[in-house]
Amino acid sequence: MPAPADRLTRARLLITTAAGSAVSLWIAFAVVHLWLGYLNLYGPGLPMGDVTYVYLFWVERGVLGAEWVGIDTSWVYPLLALAPMLAAYVFGPDLYGTTWLTIVMMLNAAALISIIGVQERAQRASIAWWWMLFLVFVGPIALGRIDSITVPVALVAVMLIADHPKWGGALLAVGAWIKVWPAGLLLAALVALRARGAVLASAVAVSMLVVATGIALGGASALLTPITEQTGRGLQVESPVSTVWLWAAAAGEWSARVYYDQGILTWQVVGDGSQLLADFMTPVLALVVLVIVSLGIVAARRGVDEVELFPVLGLAIVMALITVNKVGSPQFATWIAVPIVLGLAWRVWGGVSFRVPAVLALVVAVLTQIVYPVLYGSLLALDPRMLVVLSARNLLYAALLGWAVWQLVRLCSRPRVVSSEAAADAAAGSAPAPAQEGASS
Repeated sequence: MPAPADRLTRARLLITTAAGSAVSLWIAFAVVHLWLGYLNLYGPGLPMGDVTYVYLFWVERGVLGAEWVGIDTSWVYPLLALAPMLAAYVFGPDLYGTTWLTIVMMLNAAALISIIGVQERAQRASIAWWWMLFLVFVGPIALGRIDSITVPVALVAVMLIADHPKWGGALLAVGAWIKVWPAGLLLAALVALRARGAVLASAVAVSMLVVATGIALGGASALLTPITEQTGRGLQVESPVSTVWLWAAAAGEWSARVYYDQGILTWQVVGDGSQLLADFMTPVLALVVLVIVSLGIVAARRGVDEVELFPVLGLAIVMALITVNKVGSPQFATWIAVPIVLGLAWRVWGGVSFRVPAVLALVVAVLTQIVYPVLYGSLLALDPRMLVVLSARNLLYAALLGWAVWQLVRLCSRPRVVSSEAAADAAAGSAPAPAQEGASS
């Protein structure tokens, strides 16, 4: 047995090592955000154009013109998206971009704390390092869109939800009222977690508050327009389903061409059959999500542990929202980090290994930055090399979706796990209650 002095020496060494690692991680955090901030403000391709032109225009339309998007007019985003856009205006229009980047950095700092804790843990520190690398690989788009607000909110939510399901559910609802995609993680939590009642109650409370605020401000008719606005869109250039028409446009087939839609301020592709596919994509997306959720329900009813089910189901739904979507903005890639961080963190409790999706996500991030903003002009010019890059990125999206669905199928195929309470009821001759807990792998 080690002497007290030896134990004290080891303890001091561990504390020093942990502190040094934490310091290195926070230094890396600062360097990453300074680098990405620089690229957003001064890099090629105007990567922050949505923030400094579109978001600022929307804010000043309300502040100076008294016509608020999402309240007085229909809007592509949910009502709470106005909050960070207004917050970035606090120091005026000249500093709008810098203020936005500062807000995002503060939110990401909160997300980093939620991953590693106030006192750094080695297991979580490695996950945080993966996230820093992912941010660098995905590039300036990680900070320069409304998604950069929802990603850290969702990260904090999934890191809290095991111990504090009410807070986790509330934060996911807040994220969904900024941009819809965190609703996918909320749905996964409602299926997979035993504390689904607490998650649902807090999410409903947040939603009721937002709806009541929208109605009080006179924006009742605009609350659901984010859904209708998305439904009426065409095929965006970067979306996976648009890839075929991009290659057709490059080959001069199917009357395919790339054009700029002035109404929604984005590049789209059109050609023979494209509008028909665009009309069908929303119901197809809903059907795919329904199938995935059904697999999750089957797995939950078979007693699969929530530690295994929630991260896999969350990744499957998020990847469906990206892959089976006629909109394919480059910032969608940033969503992938949330379920992967969750999966990596919960692995220590017996969850599914997320090494494969973690590696694939890093490759997706690199390819996404090459597409936007580095060589976006070449993509719009239908350069075959850029079409290969985009096609590879979109195939990796499909691979991530396939991996997650396969894991769900594998979980569903396990023999049913019956909880000890249900087994006792069965032995007493009563009907067993649905299994609530499963065995960890």
